[in-house]
Amino acid sequence: MKLLSEVEPEVKVAVKKIEGGLEVKGHLEELGISEGTELTVVATEPVHVHVGPISLKAAGREAVVARGWADKVYVEKEGKTLPLLRLEAGDKGTVKTIEGGKVFEDNFAELGIEKGKEIEFLRHLPDDTLVLKIDDREIRMGEGQASKVLVEKEGQSIQINYLRESEKAKISKVIGGTSLKEKFEQMGIVEGKVITLVRKEIPAPVPKRGSYVLAKIGEQLMTIGHGLAEKVWVE
Repeated sequence: MKLLSEVEPEVKVAVKKIEGGLEVKGHLEELGISEGTELTVVATEPVHVHVGPISLKAAGREAVVARGWADKVYVEKEGKTLPLLRLEAGDKGTVKTIEGGKVFEDNFAELGIEKGKEIEFLRHLPDDTLVLKIDDREIRMGEGQASKVLVEKEGQSIQINYLRESEKAKISKVIGGTSLKEKFEQMGIVEGKVITLVRKEIPAPVPKRGSYVLAKIGEQLMTIGHGLAEKVWVE
């Protein structure tokens, strides 16, 4: 047996053992990997130095997508299906798969991102902290989290990321699951309330090092972090 992180590209293997306890097994099961799963390693590549949210152009408008959400999208580019996060600035692709079921498909549709539609990768974004004010209370959240709050501006629905400093707008919708909406409600973020972008705080850059394994189960491509790949024994 050998570790998944040590497998050469284009080699098909079967998962024999997973170390690390229930949490690790749970993460891998979400990717469709458990003991007995057969997969083919496509490549082992460095982690992209950018780790924050991304900016896309879809349906004629720009949208911010949190990294966790972006990881659920696969696109077709030049005849190949690959993770959205492997695109670079200026690359275009057609949305092929959105993982997570209808709920996530509906969430992405709010941003103009739908299966069969073309998107353009614009850039990686620094994970700035947005300082917001609602009901005379200041709250802070990153660009990715903020991207899930839509507001009305000049008759259009936009993400609060696109407000200018000191600009106010009425919250029109929170896109996400029940737990996210409950969390936002506790912060005072509910539909109909007026919210102000006070300012954006820019963090110091923190480079991320390491690598990931790109693997295929059947026709489904997936990205496995190097740390997780070192918990998986295959042969």
